Amino acid sequence: MSATTTAPRSDQPGRIMSGEMNEQPAVLRRILDQGAPKIRETAERIAARAPRFVLLTARGTSDNAALYAKYLLEVLLGKACGLTSMSTTTAYGARQDLTDVLVITVSQSGGSPDLVASTEAARAAGAITLAVTNNADSPLAAVSEFHIDVLAGPEKALPATKTYTAELLALYLFVEGLRGGDGAAAKVLPDLAQQILDRRAEVKQLASRYRFAERMVLTSRGYGYPTAKEAALKLMETSYIPALSYSGADLLHGPLAMVDNISPVIAIVTEGKGGQALRPVLERLRGRGADLMVIGGQAEVDRASAGFALPTEGVAEEVQPILEILPLQMLAYEVTIARGQDPDAPRALAKVTETR
Repeated sequence: MSATTTAPRSDQPGRIMSGEMNEQPAVLRRILDQGAPKIRETAERIAARAPRFVLLTARGTSDNAALYAKYLLEVLLGKACGLTSMSTTTAYGARQDLTDVLVITVSQSGGSPDLVASTEAARAAGAITLAVTNNADSPLAAVSEFHIDVLAGPEKALPATKTYTAELLALYLFVEGLRGGDGAAAKVLPDLAQQILDRRAEVKQLASRYRFAERMVLTSRGYGYPTAKEAALKLMETSYIPALSYSGADLLHGPLAMVDNISPVIAIVTEGKGGQALRPVLERLRGRGADLMVIGGQAEVDRASAGFALPTEGVAEEVQPILEILPLQMLAYEVTIARGQDPDAPRALAKVTETR
């Protein structure tokens, strides 16, 4: 924690989530310093098996991390990649031929029965199985051939924050290892993450703007799309505001009709090809008079109703999502506090969700 980051009081609502958000620069540094060699070794061993294609399995926040990995695998590695439907195995009993297919299961706890069962079935069907978890002693790690520990440390708040960014970085380093890259683009992340977290006062101002919102729409394209989905999830599970996430392309295919000048739209504008692809969508949103908040470069923030400028100059597009989610985590936290709720204890939720 930096000298400018205020430690949460022990009696403060949301103190656990706040503290875990503040741990993220240290977690990113730990992965780069301690986890990277093991991740690279695992990637090299799997690359030597020459998997035909990749399937990703996850739920909730980890599903958004898996979607990020899908972009990495398709763009950087040129590998065909899909997201699995676990019920085809766990509910319908379907059995596929997964010989020489890499199946990556992403889970913070590694404890959900459907993740374990589908991974066991994939391994029995001939797949190369890799678990990416925050618990090396989990059932999921035990049934997988390979395991990557994201080294986030215990996470006690129900909304996942540090485990999400840890998963993103671990998955990025893994894909870099598969293609023989050095992962150097990630080295700037811990310091930039700290700079963003030190700007909580800016986010608190944004939260006062949106505390009475009855609905939010989040959109992005490319690498930023998983960020839009994760931010929507964080807003819904902490503040209970219905938050709908769309690819910018999908937004134009119908849902744009619901956008007006009342419900806020949050656009994640990644610096690079994804941001370029999103710009026509931003023009359409402005044309509809949308209350548009931008997370991205200063130039796009200046053209929006509100926003948070990210320090992304010179940062590779593929690692920007690790920074993009940070102000949105803080926004979910601050909106929830402003609405008089406790983000540490969302109603009806459990830390480990056991689906089948």
